[in-house]
Order: sequence, then C-alpha cells, then structure tokens
Amino acid sequence: MERQTPVPTRLTDAQRIDWLRLIRSDNVGPRTFRSLVNHYGSARAALERLPELARRGGASRLGRICSIEDAEREIAASRRIGVMLLAPGEHGYPPRLALIDDPPPILGVRGAPDVHMRPTIGIVGSRNASGAGLKFAQTIAHDLGEAGFVIASGLARGIDQAAHRASLSGGTVAVLAGGHDRIYPPEHESLLDAILAANGGAISEMQLGHSPRARDFPRRNRLIAGTALGVLIVEAAHRSGSLITARFANEQGREVFAVPGSPLDPRAAGTNDLIKQGATLTTSAADIINAVTPIMARPIELPFEEDDSGRDESREPEDSDRARIVGLLGPSPIGIDDLVRLSDSSPAVVRTVLLELELAGRLDRHGAGLVSLNWDR
Repeated sequence: MERQTPVPTRLTDAQRIDWLRLIRSDNVGPRTFRSLVNHYGSARAALERLPELARRGGASRLGRICSIEDAEREIAASRRIGVMLLAPGEHGYPPRLALIDDPPPILGVRGAPDVHMRPTIGIVGSRNASGAGLKFAQTIAHDLGEAGFVIASGLARGIDQAAHRASLSGGTVAVLAGGHDRIYPPEHESLLDAILAANGGAISEMQLGHSPRARDFPRRNRLIAGTALGVLIVEAAHRSGSLITARFANEQGREVFAVPGSPLDPRAAGTNDLIKQGATLTTSAADIINAVTPIMARPIELPFEEDDSGRDESREPEDSDRARIVGLLGPSPIGIDDLVRLSDSSPAVVRTVLLELELAGRLDRHGAGLVSLNWDR
C-alpha cells in the first residue's frame, strides 16, 4: 500500500502546550500559525511577539492570547474523552492532511490511531438524498472498504450517514465541524459511537465545547478533502456544500469523482456539472481504485518541525514599508506575489506586514495566495 517517509515532528509536552496556545489565540488560523513559526522559529517565540505584531498592525485592542492554564485544561479534558491533540507528522495525524497549505497545527484525533494513517477516500453528498443516491453511496463505500480504503465523511444526514454506516467494517472517519463533545447533528451521536466502537475514528480542529456555526462547515469540508486521496460526490445540487468539498479537493491536488444523475433531478445538477468540468465519471469502486492506485505509490513527505536555526532573520518592516503595502491593499483580493512586486519589498517584509494586519484582525485570506484588507475593522 502507501509508502511514507519517516515522520519529522515529535512535540515535547512543553511544545504541545505552546502550539495549542498559539493556535487558540485570537486571529491566529492555520496559515498564520505556520507563518509565525516559520518566521520566529518556534511557537513560544511567536507567542512572545503577538502583542507587538498586533499593535503594529493597527489593532485597537489586543486580542486574547491563550494562557498556559487554558491549554493544560484543554489537553486534560481531551484526554478524559479519548481525544489526542496531535501535530502534523505525529502518528494518528492523517498524513495527507499534513500536506495541504493550511493543515491544522493541532488536530483532535479520536479512535484507533492506525485508521487515520491508512489510504482514505472522501464520500460526501446531499443531505436530502434520493433513495438511489443512498443505495449507491452504501454500495461504493462498502466496496472501497473491502478493497482496503478508509471512508471519510462529515457525519451529516443523507449521503454522509449512508457512507459511514456502510463502511463500519472496513474503517471510517467522521470529520467534525464542532468540538468532539458537540456533535452535529445531535441525533448522529449514536452513529459516531458505532464508528468508534468499530475501530474507526473522528477528527476535529475545533476545541472542546465549540458548537458548529455555518462558517465551520466549509472548514470541515477542507479537512475531508485533505485527508483523502480523492473525494467522491454522490449527489449535489447547484449550491450544495458538497461542491465546496470538491473545490477544496481541486485546490489541494486531490482527485475529484462524481456520480452522474438524471438531468431532471436537481440533486444531480452539481455532480453533472463537475463531470463537465473534468471530474472523473464514477459508476463503481473500480473507477476510483484505478485512478488513485498510481498516487499511492508515491512517498508522502511530511512537513515542518520547530527549528530555531531556521528562523527568518530578515529585517523588520519600517513604517515606509508598512505604508506602501497597506496602501496597495483594499477590499478586492490581491495576490501576495503581486504585493511583493508592486511594493518593491522583500517577500519576508511583505509576509511580516500581513502577519501584523492579520493579528490585528484587519486582513482576510481567500486561499490561492490572495489577501484583502478587512475594512470593517
């Protein structure tokens, strides 16, 4: 099956607290976390710089920095319900998820650690699924499980639920939009219990106690795509959230598979469009297995670890640098490479100014290296 390179990341207890504190602090998302650690060499050094960076970015008030006590409480509470808080590269952290542009620096992982390390296919689709769609999801999930694949899905009603139930014996992972103790929908708590009892697993980047909001579901969808070799969309209307999963899969270099449906059924409109756009038309598990088998032979090169020797020693931005870069930003997204060119600044200076703005809550990131100024702040 899939070959993996030796894992580089092994956090000490102190580093795990530092990493958790940094990602749980205000205005620090996965991309900002990585930029901070790359720039300052460690999470602890980045934590020391947060207040200064936010002030330089124009923050009217300093955001909350997660305390050592809060981080220790979260680690202890997670352990009590069987959740491990893992960094990319640690055993149990899905190896392909570690390769995306914005992997969770700390991921809550529950269940059998080995299930998260196996080759995975995501299956998602309509919550209001047709009977034919539910049957197909069950059939293909079962067949992929028999072939040795783990099935990842979002624990939602409809296609997600069908895929999870049909792959209990082969291995399935629920990707959660909320914390591990805030299951949505609530009636699927028993399904999650069945997944865990069958040596499956669950993952979430959210802290315990976090109830999912509308904006958390696209974040969850990026994790479904990120864990997988490819994602199968079984049914999806034109505005379905499942199409967001397909978009993330495309951006992350994953395979996208789609089940064709009747042009008279609005639940098939999105999947039929995906096929027109180049998704692999899928009518059996063999279509997926044949497409991903060559990918599985490639080694997985897992990501960064803390390294103070790699600290970016480039000069800090001057006021003139900051003014030029902020002046080029507006409500319309612009590429970071364009900012470097137009501002006549070094990439390190531009990255630092963007960090300052983000920590001040004034920057929005749009993916694909695009940023814009948040004029509401």
